[in-house]
Amino acid sequence: MSTPPPDSDLPPAPGSSAGAHRIVHISLDEETILWRNADVEQERRVAIYDLIEENTFKPVRAAERGAKGPYRLHLSVRDGRLAMDISDEAEAPLETLLIGLARFRRPIREYFAICDSYYQAIRKATPTEIETIDMARRGIHNNAAELLLERLEGKVETDFPTARRLFTLICVLHIKG
Repeated sequence: MSTPPPDSDLPPAPGSSAGAHRIVHISLDEETILWRNADVEQERRVAIYDLIEENTFKPVRAAERGAKGPYRLHLSVRDGRLAMDISDEAEAPLETLLIGLARFRRPIREYFAICDSYYQAIRKATPTEIETIDMARRGIHNNAAELLLERLEGKVETDFPTARRLFTLICVLHIKG
């Protein structure tokens, strides 16, 4: 994993994300993010950087109407739903997807709890304890990514690594402090 840039306005690296159906810019609704700390900010930067570097993202309805990508994505939470505002590279709006978040409440809560344990363990636990917690963290993250893939089915064609990184950003939008 490379060191992420300070923001996502940089173009993807040459050779990354083959094909036009990909995200080239992602932003989060700053008003939705109520609280941050250094660990959360680092997770956000890494998720955005990795997502821009390599992703698969094809909004089905927009593609059916002729959109070829690449895409810009803005994530926010509106009325308890994830809003995915999708636009083309020139920032012309293509569509907004609203995805209910009720089924994500438990995975988000579990992910926050295990991440908190992980960050505490890094400071004082043995390598074996840290590895055990990290495996549990990855398991929760993977299950949530599978759930996101299910929720996006028929709306967005994407892959597991992209869904995993998007789940990280969904979590950032839910941090209350």
